[in-house]
Amino acid sequence: MRHLIAALVLMMPLAPAWAGQVTSFTLDNGMEVVVIEDHRAPAVTQMVWYRAGSADEAAGVSGVAHYLEHLLFKGTDTLEPGEFSATVARNGGNDNAFTSYDYTAYFQRIAADRLDLVMGMEADRMVNLRLRDEDIATERDVILEERNQRVENSPAALFREQMGAAQYLNHPYGVPIIGWRHEMERLDREAALEFYRQYYAPNNAILIVAGDADPDEVRALAEKHYGPIPANPDLPERTRPQEPPQLAERRLSFSDPRVSQPYLARSYLAPERDSGAQQEAAALTLLAALLGNGQTSVLNETLQFERRVAVQVGAWYSGMSLDDTSFDLVVVPAPGVTLDEAEAALDDVLAGFLESGPDPEHLERIKTRLRAQDIYERDDVSALARRYGQALTQGLTVADVQAWPAILQETTADQIMAAARDLFDRRKAVTGHLMTPEVTQ
Repeated sequence: MRHLIAALVLMMPLAPAWAGQVTSFTLDNGMEVVVIEDHRAPAVTQMVWYRAGSADEAAGVSGVAHYLEHLLFKGTDTLEPGEFSATVARNGGNDNAFTSYDYTAYFQRIAADRLDLVMGMEADRMVNLRLRDEDIATERDVILEERNQRVENSPAALFREQMGAAQYLNHPYGVPIIGWRHEMERLDREAALEFYRQYYAPNNAILIVAGDADPDEVRALAEKHYGPIPANPDLPERTRPQEPPQLAERRLSFSDPRVSQPYLARSYLAPERDSGAQQEAAALTLLAALLGNGQTSVLNETLQFERRVAVQVGAWYSGMSLDDTSFDLVVVPAPGVTLDEAEAALDDVLAGFLESGPDPEHLERIKTRLRAQDIYERDDVSALARRYGQALTQGLTVADVQAWPAILQETTADQIMAAARDLFDRRKAVTGHLMTPEVTQ
């Protein structure tokens, strides 16, 4: 049955006919628009993505991008605090937002005939944000509590922060998206409004409409609501401090009495997906799947099932990044195995992989799984909207997004091994041990 399913997936077209209708254009004020048609249900997702995230913050105001995201749900010149979301809910929809290093995005999922309504409200808060004193203090408390819950109360989250800070000595990716607590406590109205005035402009935004939408109708609505908003002529060039050459491995040990399961993590500085040159990122994507994705992965089979030195392993790579990203490995040792022993076993497996390369059948199974995953994900228009929005805010194009599945399929074992040999240089790695205070190495 497994072979039959694989054969059927290989026979599928890379894109179902209904999923290939993507239209893009640019308004006169510089706002990019992408329409992804899917007329099977009378609903749409509207997303507005800003090319501004935590890595675009000025020094000393870490967390302001995420803070502003919260504040945008407060009032405007025409909407009272909370009225935006209440209006969406009253019309049967839902809305939210999220912030990352390279972008901030706002979205609504609603009936297709309400697109005019939500587009008007989203355009309104692009330029007419109104912040009261109580909003500033309340939302600052909210994000501080969010940090308490997600970071301060989690040794693993604190460990990841330290790993990121060690990986990036100069690039702002080393600063957590939510911000450092001591800087978050000083965020104020002016910091939020300065980020808002600098980056929240149509020529720094991408509108994605996915679902039961006609491109001509979307264009008319976009010109009606977003078209009158002037571009920001002073939009800064998107340049950031870059990493100097990493010449020595970095190591850290993080102890916390709340740690229930020690583990080791290693991250390597890795290239991101680049427009028109996605081959190396495709090779790294497949490398991560070969090493740590599923029970048949190299690390799982060797460390967990053959040598029994680990109870859990993982490998991750995300090329969706404006600047250099990371390739991450995690090993959770089995009872009685020290972190040093687990690390030695990891190094041994990686060295063996560099000698032998991937098993051809294993590689083909991974490609089949990725192909099926891509096809099935096209059934979710919100996921498609995210795929395009994330790519466009990080320097890729619509053509790059559409070419990606085929590039994955065409990537060879030789290309994967070339990427692995460039990647696995301990001089470009950060190795960390998360442990309880009583653990000795």
